[in-house]
Amino acid sequence: MSFSFGVFAQDQQQLPDEDFKQQLRQAIASADQFQDRFAAEVWLKDMSYRLSQRAPHIPETERLELLTLVHKEATRSKLNPQMVLSLIQVESNFDRFALSKVGARGLMQIMPFWMDVLGAKQDNLFDITTNLRYGCAILSIYMKREKDNISQALARYHGSYPKDYYSRKVVKAWQNQWQYY
Repeated sequence: MSFSFGVFAQDQQQLPDEDFKQQLRQAIASADQFQDRFAAEVWLKDMSYRLSQRAPHIPETERLELLTLVHKEATRSKLNPQMVLSLIQVESNFDRFALSKVGARGLMQIMPFWMDVLGAKQDNLFDITTNLRYGCAILSIYMKREKDNISQALARYHGSYPKDYYSRKVVKAWQNQWQYY
């Protein structure tokens, strides 16, 4: 069983309003792909090497699949893919079956109440695609609400707003492990 820094998210996070719910439904329904195949290949190889250093237990084919999905869902949600990798590192340390003591699940430690918000109680939050889609959509909406203030959006995602200790952990991981030029 893994525990994340986001273990108290449900206790501190406010349930979303109707506008937020609608934005989340729209974000999850949209789709994007890599736009430049050469850039995608370079990015995937670089990030795969970094991920192999961080999570050597993940086989290469699974690393590439995970990174492709992270890039796809982050791009779909207009997020920096490396920031999402940083958040995953902090939340679950790349354990797709991570389960916090309050029930947050998967790579991005999604609380089950989000399935109720979306009316999708059948969704599996341990499924990588589902988890990434939820997490990226939620974070994207918080980024819009906070006018692209990463620190505040991350704190809201985590449920620790207005404190910034969680945001600092994610930004530090981004700077030390995932920054890409």
